[in-house]
Amino acid sequence: MSLSVDYMIETFAKLARIPSPSGNTGKVMKWVEQELKRLGIGYTVTNKGAILATLPGKCDERQRLLSAHVDTLGAMVKEIKANGRLRMTMIGGFAWNAVEGEYCEIETGDGRVYTGTILTTKASVHVYSREAGKMERTEEVMEVRLDERVNSREDVLALGIQVGDFVSFDPRVTITSSGFVKSRHLDDKASAAIVFGVLAYLREAGIELPFTTHFLISNNEEIGYGGNASIPEKTVEYLAVDMGAIGEGQATDEYCVSICAKDSSGPYHYGFRKRLTQLAEENGIYYKVDIYPFYGSDASAALRAGFDIVHGLIGPGIDASHSHERTHWDAFENTAKLLLAYLASTELAV
Repeated sequence: MSLSVDYMIETFAKLARIPSPSGNTGKVMKWVEQELKRLGIGYTVTNKGAILATLPGKCDERQRLLSAHVDTLGAMVKEIKANGRLRMTMIGGFAWNAVEGEYCEIETGDGRVYTGTILTTKASVHVYSREAGKMERTEEVMEVRLDERVNSREDVLALGIQVGDFVSFDPRVTITSSGFVKSRHLDDKASAAIVFGVLAYLREAGIELPFTTHFLISNNEEIGYGGNASIPEKTVEYLAVDMGAIGEGQATDEYCVSICAKDSSGPYHYGFRKRLTQLAEENGIYYKVDIYPFYGSDASAALRAGFDIVHGLIGPGIDASHSHERTHWDAFENTAKLLLAYLASTELAV
């Protein structure tokens, strides 16, 4: 029995196509529950809506926790304009130009879904000439053009759209013959899919872990507090599985598992990080150690909340994070292999 990269890629595609901006993750969490049931893995649902699955291990006194999140960037209707367009407010952190021209969906409070396109207020170069390209992309100049016959605020209200309705971005999932995975929301649905791949392998192979291990699928990471509660009291190690950031000056690429040494919250636990790099080297896993300057994780949120644990962070290398993201099958596989090596290891960092 071998680890199935195909299953992980297929799982990612399913997850990516379920709209789940932070604050409106009910549908994707329902999918998570259904998949855990299919795999025969027990779980609980927290008051905040996160899901905690558990695999019992040989040692129960000192436990491990892994997390991945399935909430994504998105927006919310801030204003219904007089011309029938929608002004938005961000959910999560991104640049407005990263979603300009993107197709989107608006979900009303009663569950109706409408489509639209995100544009600037001066999108046509035939009308606005140089202004169209030179204007700064800010909340004030971005709007949704609805795919409905609306010309006024009253027309939009008649559709049931209200201020506070959620806006989700079309993921545009594409998997190339060369092994690249292009999509929005690789952060962090790629890692969630990898965690499911690991769970499926462990379950089907009947492997007993050395330590009882919890798998937290969180739903509020993009707004900063997805993994800082509901951590079982016997947890001593917390490993966040999130994306590795790629860019100028970064070591991470689209094929590796990236091991984070430091992000905006400060250094990750040095002993834990060294243990992860050691496991990668012992198992011939392609990895890079890197620093993410503008980044925080569920694990760092847990430390800020005061939990007495050691924390680490790994994930597949992802290009153009919080924009038009891309990674490769190899990054899925290398991340999964390191997770399996870590879960099978009998040493703790504390």
